[in-house]
Amino acid sequence: MGTQLAKAQVAAADLVKEWERSKIYTKEYLDVMPESAYALKPTPEMRSFAEQVLHLADANYGLGSAAIGKSDPFAPGELEKTVDKSKSNVTRLVLASYDYVIDNLQKMTAAQLDETFKMLGKFEMDRRTALAKVFEHQAHHRGQTTVYIRLAGIKPPQEKLF
Repeated sequence: MGTQLAKAQVAAADLVKEWERSKIYTKEYLDVMPESAYALKPTPEMRSFAEQVLHLADANYGLGSAAIGKSDPFAPGELEKTVDKSKSNVTRLVLASYDYVIDNLQKMTAAQLDETFKMLGKFEMDRRTALAKVFEHQAHHRGQTTVYIRLAGIKPPQEKLF
């Protein structure tokens, strides 16, 4: 039993490390994009670069809160609708969303991570799996911004798998 608990705790620490790595990677994306391109939209119906990363932050809070078992500190989509889409404000909001997940994840026990619940009220899974879904979402939207960065004439940051 003690070995299982130790393995579960290591797994929780590994989740934190992955979120910390992803935060650094996302910051590189935010940093490399020039302020003037934060409003860039590949096509008129698409989100701007700023809206794309703010959507990522909204989900880190919203989906992350559900996975962690807390109330979302923001209304759905609130960050994406923010008026101040300056590079400094967007960077601050996005990085704070990573800190929110990381800080709460560090407080979770192995038993909490293994707890089963209904994500979004309908998808039954454990909290560890739900956090993996949130991680997948942020990686998906950061990946989409690679095109935005290339359209701005800039080379995207080097991939950070490890």
